[in-house]
Amino acid sequence: MRKVIDLQMEFWRKDIADIEFDFTSGDEIPKLLMGLQYIYRRADLRKKVFRVLEDIVPIESHKTGRPGMDLWKILVPGTVRLNCNWDFDKVQEMANNYRGIRMMLAHSEKDFDSRYPLQTIKDNVSLLTPQILDQINQIVVKAGHGIVLKKAEELKASCDSVVVETDVHYPSDTKLLFDAVRKMINVVTVVCSELGITEWRKSHHQILKVKRLLRGIENLKRSTSKDEDKKDKRDQYIINAHQNYIQVCQDLIFRAKGTIRILRELELLSVIQDLRLSTAFEYIAHA
Repeated sequence: MRKVIDLQMEFWRKDIADIEFDFTSGDEIPKLLMGLQYIYRRADLRKKVFRVLEDIVPIESHKTGRPGMDLWKILVPGTVRLNCNWDFDKVQEMANNYRGIRMMLAHSEKDFDSRYPLQTIKDNVSLLTPQILDQINQIVVKAGHGIVLKKAEELKASCDSVVVETDVHYPSDTKLLFDAVRKMINVVTVVCSELGITEWRKSHHQILKVKRLLRGIENLKRSTSKDEDKKDKRDQYIINAHQNYIQVCQDLIFRAKGTIRILRELELLSVIQDLRLSTAFEYIAHA
């Protein structure tokens, strides 16, 4: 049997709506708890949120069976867990010992007997998935707009951006192929070097060869001439350049697969080296 929330007050317990937080704290937990407290205070908002939460528990569990965790006691640690990226052991520790969270769970400061077993935390808090939290977030954001704005369309924002250098390139097929072949060659070369095999001693030169072909096709431009013959010749030149690039990569992939097969047949590999070659096969699959 599931309760939405236990609103019955006991004389030693402080009402959730009256809990005070440190506004000067820079930690995210007080901010999250204040947001949850706002949901608790607004009966209309609370009703909408719990309508979403009721869907995460089977219908028969609402009225029958053993008492389960209140939906409020799922919402509080579940929200904090997903926002703080905690595991369930961390959630259990905080739910059992962190004063602010325990008060939000409707426990008094002197209540040391009410504890949350790890399995209970896992079984219940895991029900609050990122998808469910996103639905709740939409409800809360609309409520926030109602506080700040008279009309939703009045919402405006500005931001300041800084351009920084990055190693992430635009993921074109040609570049991704180069990345896969480069990593494949590096892994195979390292294993061969450890075993004293010199088959891939020119690996650096091979990578540079592939890179030069990549740079060459990246700089190719289609013809803007009105002469159809010139346009066709240019298009064919671009096709041939790409086919040459692909062929070189395919030859290297075929050679790498042959090297890996021979190394495994010779049974010279350690466990770690064999795992590295398995990684090389992943790059081969990408290529």
